[in-house]
Amino acid sequence: MKKRLLYLFLLALLINSCKKSDSIAGEDDAYTPPSTSPYVPDESFKIVAYMPSYKDPATISDNKYKMITHLFYAFLEPNEIADGSLKPLAQQARFSNVAAKAKANKVKFGISISGPKAIFENLSKSASARTNFVNNIVAFAKNNNLDGVDMDWEYPSTAAGVESADNFTLLMKELSLKLHAQGKFLSAAVTPGVYTGGIRDGVKAEVFDAIDFFNIMQYDGQGWDRDDIYQHASYKMSVFSTDIWLNTKGLNRSKAVLGIPLYGRNAAGAAKAYRDFESQGLDVNEDKLTLGGVDYWINGITTVKQKTQLAKDRANGIMFWEFSFDSNNSNSLIQAANDQLRRPY
Repeated sequence: MKKRLLYLFLLALLINSCKKSDSIAGEDDAYTPPSTSPYVPDESFKIVAYMPSYKDPATISDNKYKMITHLFYAFLEPNEIADGSLKPLAQQARFSNVAAKAKANKVKFGISISGPKAIFENLSKSASARTNFVNNIVAFAKNNNLDGVDMDWEYPSTAAGVESADNFTLLMKELSLKLHAQGKFLSAAVTPGVYTGGIRDGVKAEVFDAIDFFNIMQYDGQGWDRDDIYQHASYKMSVFSTDIWLNTKGLNRSKAVLGIPLYGRNAAGAAKAYRDFESQGLDVNEDKLTLGGVDYWINGITTVKQKTQLAKDRANGIMFWEFSFDSNNSNSLIQAANDQLRRPY
């Protein structure tokens, strides 16, 4: 009898074990990995800078990284064949150097994509080239542990015979979807919009939801401000540009980042870095300076603070082109912006 009871007990254990095994196998067969967390955009105030590949990172003191929130290495370029493939990155060692400094200072680091307008026009026409382009950009961002990507297509347009505005929309939506799925942001460098025409309308409202923020290039507008004809980046121009993007185009202020130049231009349009003026002991509070007998129009400390306040009051960030043009001492324009924001660094 005891043997019979032991037999029945062991048989019951075996059956129960089989049921558990069957249950586990069934759950595995039906198992679906949990979806990734929904993408949550960063809506904090941004201080953005671009670092060109052709500039030595050693020209920038390490403490300057504490004065920015986002840094883009410029540029990664599409191939001329316009099939969506990418050229090798210029100055890989500099890229790695800047990336390491950005990460060490908790600066969000990304790549800016740029190149001839014709290449963007051609590759964006083809659905397969667009997808290939997007996939290559996302792969680059993943492989290099980037926080995000900036698109610097200058410029999509709605001009007669040009369909790039619609293709830009398709490209940005696809790129946004795939970057956000990886937890990475997407921005775009865009026209100041102060001139009417196809370029002003080249970034359509359909793109606004896809992109995290726009770096509005409120400079290189020499001749626009009739009251200051040689100034390429007057305060009046920044106000007008902000009005266009927020009021006329309907961009939410949370996505507007106002661009400030770290360089000046002379009457002929030739440029010179801000640090070149500052190092000569000129009064960099002013916007018109004379260097080597030539007049230049810059954004001095006073105007930079004024524009920073405009961004604080009406937008959600400031952007500087470009990082190495600034000085490294107490006359730094990026430092002046931080001071206006009362931001520690």
